[in-house]
Amino acid sequence: MAYLSDIEIAQRAVPEKITEVARKLGISDDDLEQYGSYKGKLSFSLMEKLRDKPDAKLILVTAITPTPAGEGKTTTTVGLGDALRHIGKKSVIALREPSLGPVFGIKGGAAGGGYAQVIPMEDINLHFTGDFHAIGAANNLLAAMLDNHIYQGNALHIDPKTITWRRCVDMNDRQLRNVVDGLGGRTNGTPREDGYDITVASEIMAVFCLATDITDLKNRLADIIVGYTYEGKPVTAGDLKAQGAMAALLKDALKPNLVQTLEHTPALVHGGPFANIAHGCNSVIATRLAMKLGDYCVTEAGFGADLGAEKFLDIKCRVAGLKPSAVVIVATVRALKMHGGLPKDQLGSEDLNALEKGLPNLMRHVENITTVYGLPAVVAINRFPTDTEAELELVRRSCASLGVNVALSEVWGKGGEGGVELAREVVRLCEEPSDFRFCYPSEMGIYEKLEAIAKRIYHADGVQLVGSAPNQLKKLNELGFSGLPVCVAKTQYSFSDNQKLLGAPEGFTVSVRNLKVSAGARFIVALTGDIMTMPGLPKSPAAERIDVDKNGVISGLF
Repeated sequence: MAYLSDIEIAQRAVPEKITEVARKLGISDDDLEQYGSYKGKLSFSLMEKLRDKPDAKLILVTAITPTPAGEGKTTTTVGLGDALRHIGKKSVIALREPSLGPVFGIKGGAAGGGYAQVIPMEDINLHFTGDFHAIGAANNLLAAMLDNHIYQGNALHIDPKTITWRRCVDMNDRQLRNVVDGLGGRTNGTPREDGYDITVASEIMAVFCLATDITDLKNRLADIIVGYTYEGKPVTAGDLKAQGAMAALLKDALKPNLVQTLEHTPALVHGGPFANIAHGCNSVIATRLAMKLGDYCVTEAGFGADLGAEKFLDIKCRVAGLKPSAVVIVATVRALKMHGGLPKDQLGSEDLNALEKGLPNLMRHVENITTVYGLPAVVAINRFPTDTEAELELVRRSCASLGVNVALSEVWGKGGEGGVELAREVVRLCEEPSDFRFCYPSEMGIYEKLEAIAKRIYHADGVQLVGSAPNQLKKLNELGFSGLPVCVAKTQYSFSDNQKLLGAPEGFTVSVRNLKVSAGARFIVALTGDIMTMPGLPKSPAAERIDVDKNGVISGLF
């Protein structure tokens, strides 16, 4: 049987006009800025108009530790939103925007898959409404103003060797990780070591996603630390008088984007930090607005629950005052067998032994959500045709031992209809009492917060500060940043900081090699292992298979 590709399915869909999608949510033309026929931005005044409306139930979709076998977290998020409408619930989806890095690299886009997609899929994966370009421009404007200040006499006494602000581009380009710029003589600037991050790792992206309005955005932008003086005092974007111009570049981008699923469920797609090197959640503005527009808001956080969910709960929920009603943990039998040591080319055959060895990965994520965070959870098994009843029953029994139900999800092939079982269980869980709590209290010190995450979420023996991290910790404490939450940059492929340790590893220590403050985002970034803030392209990048014909029809996106 021949299957249509994701992009072929999306291109055959008959979308509603975005004005009709908005109308069903009670949004007037005055609050909708159209970007063509099928996407638009929502006004800042809309939230104020909806201020007194009750908040929707907030549902977080997360997953097991990712593998090359695939899990389908975004697909499940989209399908669940559709499925809730199938059972008569008013749902709105809140997702991140895709980065061009994975689109042209190895992972693909972030619009879902099969018959559970947000559309227009090509637009969302390529440029969309220009938000990422605005974020990159604001980031690089600050870099330009910083270097220009030094060139023009350096009135702030900035030590070029202490500059922490890097340029960015939304593309996987390892060549730019470390560069020397300002060459060619005095009129071309001051020579110094520099580098690029991918745009989704920029602090501007984090600020953008955590800001509550333009005023908060400007205040956060002003607080960004770009480097230090020769006397060791921090220098901010506010000191450079850059926040106003940066906010001007971001003012339209800050408005949430409205699109729809294949089944016309409204979706707010806005912001896109990676969860392995940033906090991995869509914007606070979009989530809050989605919670006012519907009765159930389905959102997702990147990669496994040790990354995206931890940051969603410990950073985003703490900052925005959000409280999830239920958590969906997505898994596949194939991925669990891979965690059990089975090679990718053997995943299509029943292997209860490999599955049993891989199940501890799922069990650890479930326990973290239910025990550490005190939230009700359901495991969504993204079903593949090769899954056997014996394998599915083994997963059910294992989850039942933790008091958690399993719901089969077939939204990839059936759309919302394939997620009705999951939707009913989510609705039930949303009425269950919960005792939501954070992994660590705000008043705990930076090292102690790192230790809490490592021991309670990763199940490590502890944390080791290496290289410059001990001195950086001392300086951050001296500068008064110890009360901020911690954003751990870590490989997505393991609970540990070693991507080769699959399953549920034990007996390891997390090595933190760099600690820095994102004062605008208001969290501490801890870089562990060999994690990079600028990815590279694989040997055979997806870009080689993407094309456009003479009529402008794109192929090869997934």
